[in-house]
Order: sequence, then C-alpha cells, then structure tokens
Amino acid sequence: MEIIISNSSDSPIYEQIKEQIKIKIVNEEIKEGDLLPSIRSLAKDLRCSVITTKNAYEELAKEGYVKNVPSKGFYVAKVNKDVALEEQLNKIEELIDKAVTIAKMNNINKKTLNEMLSILYEEEK
Repeated sequence: MEIIISNSSDSPIYEQIKEQIKIKIVNEEIKEGDLLPSIRSLAKDLRCSVITTKNAYEELAKEGYVKNVPSKGFYVAKVNKDVALEEQLNKIEELIDKAVTIAKMNNINKKTLNEMLSILYEEEK
C-alpha cells in the first residue's frame, strides 16, 4: 500500500497515514474485508514507529473504517460512502474557508483565487 509521508506537513505522521488510508477506502482502492498490512510491516515500509502506525489504525477503527480482529489484524470495514464523502467535503470546505479569509485579508480578488484553485486542481500529483 502506497502511503506518502511528508515531514514538512503540519499534520502528525499517524494522521497522514490515517487520512491516506481513509481516502483509499472511500475510493475503493482497498475494499471491504481486505486485510491491511500489519502494524509492524507498515511501520517498516514507512520507516516510522510501530506506535505511529498503531495509532493510525486505532483511529481508523474508532471512526469505523477498519475493524480489529485479535490475532489476525485490521480489516477494512463496511463504510457508508456517503458519510465518508461528506466528511471529506467538510474538510475541504474548512480549508477553502481559511484560504478565502487569507485572500480577503490581503485584498486578493476572487478571480485570482479561482485561477489558483484551477491551476492547483489541474496539476498532476
């Protein structure tokens, strides 16, 4: 499973892992019933602490995206895609709201902001 960790991000590493796995679940890159990599295996692949991956998995379990089967591992749970998508849309709205606030404080007009959004959206990742 490909997960990219950014050391320059404001988000803690466990949060970055959790969010990327959630996106993969919502986009059905990993499907209901799929076994996630073991905590140790993922930590080794990402070169991070097992505590970090454990925290990410436990958060995913709390939020209902995965279920822990003792002695077996973490499996992707049945997820209500509409609820998951709404959660992501709320996060995007919060970020856009912050961007609009900063733009207004700096007298950056809507046209410039829209151009920036268009460029960023079209940019290949």
